[in-house]
Formats: sequence, C-alpha cells, structure tokens
Amino acid sequence: MGSIKCNWADSSGGKLPLLVSFWGNEDGGSRRRGLKVMREKIKNSWVEFNDFARKALEMGRSDPRKVIFAVKMGLALSLTSLLIFWKGSYQDFAQYSIWAILTVIVMFEFSIAGATFIKGFNRGLGTLCAGILAFCFAELSVVAGKFEEVVIVISIFLTGFCASYLKLYPTMKPYEYGFRVFVLTYCILMVAGNRTREYSQAVLTRLVLIAAGAGVTLVVNICIFPIWAGESLHKLVVKNFKDLATSLEGCVNGYLKCVEYERIPSKILTYQAADDPLYNCYRSVVQSTSEEDTLLGFATWEPPHGPYRHNYPWENFVKVSGAVKHCAFTVMALHGCILSEIQAPADRRHVFSNELQKVGSEGAKVLRELGSKLEKMEKLSPGDILKNVHEAAEQLQQKIDHKSYVLVNSEGWEIGARPMELDLEDLINAAEDENMKLGSKSLSEAVLEVRSVSVGTALCYDAKNTLRTWPSNVSANGGSMVKGDEFKTYESASALSLATFTSLLIEFVARLGNVVSSFEELSLKANFKDPPIINMPPEPCKGVATW
Repeated sequence: MGSIKCNWADSSGGKLPLLVSFWGNEDGGSRRRGLKVMREKIKNSWVEFNDFARKALEMGRSDPRKVIFAVKMGLALSLTSLLIFWKGSYQDFAQYSIWAILTVIVMFEFSIAGATFIKGFNRGLGTLCAGILAFCFAELSVVAGKFEEVVIVISIFLTGFCASYLKLYPTMKPYEYGFRVFVLTYCILMVAGNRTREYSQAVLTRLVLIAAGAGVTLVVNICIFPIWAGESLHKLVVKNFKDLATSLEGCVNGYLKCVEYERIPSKILTYQAADDPLYNCYRSVVQSTSEEDTLLGFATWEPPHGPYRHNYPWENFVKVSGAVKHCAFTVMALHGCILSEIQAPADRRHVFSNELQKVGSEGAKVLRELGSKLEKMEKLSPGDILKNVHEAAEQLQQKIDHKSYVLVNSEGWEIGARPMELDLEDLINAAEDENMKLGSKSLSEAVLEVRSVSVGTALCYDAKNTLRTWPSNVSANGGSMVKGDEFKTYESASALSLATFTSLLIEFVARLGNVVSSFEELSLKANFKDPPIINMPPEPCKGVATW
C-alpha cells in the first residue's frame, strides 16, 4: 500500500488526484456545488415518484375495474405456478410448466371476450394445428434417415412462409395471433422433439399445459368480477352523446359572447390533446373510432350476459356512434369559427343571438335525451323528438331571410341603377312600406336596418377585453391603413364568418335526423323496453268547484 501511494503521488506530479480536485480541497466550492446538484436530482426524482403514485391512485379510484383486473391477473398466475411443484408420475408437467404460465400472460386481457376468448381460441387452434403438423413431419423426418435435418429445415421454411403469407389476407386478420402461435409452437416442437426423439409426448404435454393455463384464465376472468367489452362499448357511445352536447352548447355560447383565444394553442392547431374542455369533448367523439372497432370485435365473442341477449346487434351501436361523429364534424367546424382570424363584430352576432341560442340549446337537449334513452335502453317516447329543434332552426332561417343583408355587403346588390344619395328617413320608410317597388333588391337592406345594426369594422373583444381585428392593419378606432374597396372586402369577409356559423348550425340540425334514425333502428333490433307512460292528471270540468 505504501508503494502504491508513493507511485500515485509521483505520477500525479505533486498535484491532487482527479477525485480530490473534483470535490475541491481548499475552498470546498466545487464540493458544495456537486452536493447541491445531487440534492436537486434526488428531490426532483422524489417529486416525480410522488406524482406518479398520486396519478396511479387516482386512476384506481376513477376506474376500480383496473384494480380488479390486476388482482385477477396475479391470482391466475399464482394458481398456474403451482404446476412447478408437481410431484406426480408425469415429471414433464413441472419441467414444462412455463407453457401454462405463458398462456395465462398472453390470454389474460382487460375484457372477457377481448383477448380471453379470442386469444384463447387462436392459441388453442394454433397449438393444435402446429402439434398435428409437427407430428406428421417428425415421422417423415425419421423415415428420411440421413436426410432428417434437411426435412426439418425445409418443413420449418414452408411453415413460416405459408403462415406469414396467409395472415396478410384481409379476412385472416382476426386470426393473426393464431398464426404467430402456430409458427412458434411448430418450431419449438420440432427442435425439442429432435433432441429427445419423443415428438408425440412433447406435443401432448404442451397441449395439456396450454389447456390448463387457458382453463385457469377463463375461470378467473369470468367468475370473478367479469369485465364485458359490450358493456364498455355501450358506455362509450353514451359518453359520445353527452360530450357532443357539451361541445355544441360551448361553441354557441362562446361565439355569442365573443370569447376568443388570445393565443390559439399549438396543440389545437395540430389536433393534439389540449387543456380545453370544449375542444377535448368533440375530439374524444371523433377519436373513438378505433376503440369502438376493437370493442366491437371483442363483444361479438361474448356470451349472453345481463340485458345483452344472444346475437345482440353490437354493430348498430357503432352505427349510431358513426351518426354522432357525423354531427361532431359540424361542431368541429363551429369551433373553427371561434378560432378563425376573421371574426364578425359583436353587434351583428347580436342580431341572431336569440335564434342561435335556441338552436344550440335544443340541439344539445336532443343529444342528451338520446344519450339518456340509450343508457336506460329505452325506446323514444311518442311524438317527434326533433320538433322543437326543427322549429328553432326554421326561426333562425326566417331571421336570416329577413335580415340577410347583415351577412353580406349589401352595396353590391344592384339590379339596376341605384340612387347615389338617399336620405336616411326615406330608407327607413322604404323598409316599412312592403308594397314599394325598389330598383335594387332592398333599400332597407342597403342601410343594414340602421335602427338596430350599425355598420362597423370587423372588431371583436375577447374575454380580457382585448381588441381583435382582421386584418392586422385595421386600427382599433375603426381607422385603417387601407382605403376604399379593399376595406369593404375585409368588412364583407367578417360578415360572411357569421353566415358560416349560422349555416353550420342549421346543417347540424339536419344531421340530427340521421342520429335519430340510427337510434330507432338500434332500439328495434335490440328490443329496448318501452318508455314509461306518464299519466297526466285529468283536467277539472269547467264550472265545477274543486277543492
């Protein structure tokens, strides 16, 4: 040790070693900085761990089914692992018990039919076919004698080629996992059988162990708090109705209140998840297609349970959700009007505020009513569920017809020669005289009905009373760096944004009919229960005293 110490000191040339110089020797500043950095890293790691634990607990509280699934998975693995301690006559069960454990890991899924039935069927079928084929080629390889290795290699190539090619066929997509299991099992059986020369025993042992693992998986997953894919699909479609109703009301209210984004989040512009409830609601509806298709494939394998009978029309649930998505695209466009750089002034929006508000509220009411009926599995009540929303849309359309000059630049509505100078009083009188024949389409429209609407620049205020204009060279006081026709173009574009919003809202009402038709078809095929009959109290006879 002494010689090593001397050699170290000599090699360093009288200087401190690297470790000592890093931590500091004289003032200790480097050492303190290093300790500070280490403390910060430990502190950040502890904060991240606490945040992860908190979110994990919140996930379990919000959906207890996930906790139940984890418990069932651990129980199934524990029961299957008992094969390791097998002391019976067949010692191969203990030696190859890993096959049963792997079967549980692969088959056990969140929903019963999800992968428990589908993957179980694929695994069993793939293993059985691989065992039969391996037994046949094993006998052939024994007969081949010195060409045994050649037969095994060629058989593995042909098996891998055929299975990989067939699983790409469109109708074979549900059995893709079965093809993978088939190839894997065949290769393992051929290699293991060639080593032990007991092909039949190897095939039989693995089939029994796989069956044992599948049986444990099915019993645990079905008998202990079963989680059904069909029920999840049902709840997902109901949630889509409620989310779309929330987004519709939010879009209409936000537009009428001139709520605008001070800065549009980049995640919304790139259609990513963002902290905007209005945006997330309709986005979740549009993005639910893949989840619905997955749950549909799982639900078709489920046995009858609860209110869901045999051959239940699960595909109609997806059809109803598709009609809801068709409406969600319109709501997405309505939200785009709020995000648009071209905005109509608040006074023009106020002209149609009552009608727009009524259409939005009635449309959301219809969606919530359909969602409630679907959740309760009830048929629609007698009468037209779309009556009120259709009346609201007709009132909006009539208001547009009466005040359509608000939505466009009326100065371009020339049919013939138009007077260049007209008194304001004459224009108002012209608006009140229905029998007056005008040279243009409407002289009252030309003044934008000055009693209620004033023509201004395309100005609007956001929630923080921050002025927003389009284009950017329009000043806040109504002045502009552009003159004449160019400014009128900007003004006309801002008015057309209001026309876009109103037309999209009317289009939404038109698409609601498809949702109702799809729901009625589902209620008939699924045999929903009749709605409860509400007995109205009899009206008292006139002239008869009642107490």
